[in-house]
Amino acid sequence: MVARRPRTGHDWKLLAQACGTLLEKLPDMVDEYLRRLAAQSPTYGLVIPYDQHWREAEEAMRIGIEAMRAPRASPRRDLAHAELLGRRRAQQGLPLDLLVNAYREAGRLTWESLLDAAGAQDPERAAVAMQSATMVWSAVDEQVDTVSEAYRATELELRRRTDERLQALLDALLDGRRDPELTSRAAAGLDLPEQGRYAVVVLRVERRDGREPFHRLIQGTGVRFVWRMRADCELGVAALAPDTGLDALASLLDGRCPGPGGISPVVEGLAELGRARQLAELALRTCAPDTTGIVRLDRRMSAALVVSQPELAQLLVSDVFDALLGLDPADRAVLLETLDAWLACEGSAGRAAGRLYCHRNTVFNRLKRLEQLTSRSLSRPRDLTEMTLALDAHRLTQG
Repeated sequence: MVARRPRTGHDWKLLAQACGTLLEKLPDMVDEYLRRLAAQSPTYGLVIPYDQHWREAEEAMRIGIEAMRAPRASPRRDLAHAELLGRRRAQQGLPLDLLVNAYREAGRLTWESLLDAAGAQDPERAAVAMQSATMVWSAVDEQVDTVSEAYRATELELRRRTDERLQALLDALLDGRRDPELTSRAAAGLDLPEQGRYAVVVLRVERRDGREPFHRLIQGTGVRFVWRMRADCELGVAALAPDTGLDALASLLDGRCPGPGGISPVVEGLAELGRARQLAELALRTCAPDTTGIVRLDRRMSAALVVSQPELAQLLVSDVFDALLGLDPADRAVLLETLDAWLACEGSAGRAAGRLYCHRNTVFNRLKRLEQLTSRSLSRPRDLTEMTLALDAHRLTQG
């Protein structure tokens, strides 16, 4: 194997002359380059206007050829131009693989033209050109690396900006803005119908120990979720299919979200998401401190009335449970637990006794004592309503 001799000053002079010939032929080279790209993919012509593409190709190839004439020049203009084009092509939406192919095609054409120009004039120049292969393709590889890195960075930034715009639109809807232009833009950006069936889910954020956010664990048919993370909660907009109701939504969330969380009633249209968010938050507020499930507002209306009027709730507790609140805490807790179990069992003392692990007569005795302490009768509807609301208010305002 014959060792390659070191390149001399004379060699550099011959290479510079060959590059000068290429610059004279540059317009024809650009025409050929664009013909090759068009033959490989029509996407180039669809994404980049021809006149713009021609000018940019001419500039890039000229800078590349001039870099071959002075390879030790600093800074590298060819790499600076590659970075510029990488950002521009990402903004235009040209696929990265086509951009990389375009750079390699430009390098291939330049190399072929260099060999033709050198060989047509002098065998010595041809030998010098052949000796430059490593330099030429190394430069092309560096340009490809630079253009790819700039493309990916720009693409990531564009995606971040798009996500931020969509999140801002979703925030505006959830905060109650209803103007038609905003609703139309949000529908287009989020790919949601302006008029459709929606419910809002609010999940209280607890410490997750590095686990996935709740919403990434939720998938189901008939429901499409769009989620928004906030400092203290996760907000989910549930787009419901025509035949999907709150039962299906609650079933989908149950067991997948530790909770606590609240679900709004169904609203019609994106413009109603602000109201739905408020109702979902109200449902969440009906959850006692130890609640771990997801609750629906339409199943917690009495508790919602209580938490929406905190001052009246406190007055109700004081009025109904005044004597009860003076008892020993353990004694008071037993009586309230018995009332809660009796209500949950739809007034069945036997079922409540099974839940409380006591005799049914014990349940009757405790309820009788409650009636005496509150001066109310559980057999009178109005009194029963007051005691039920007072129990909700006491539970939701304690701890």
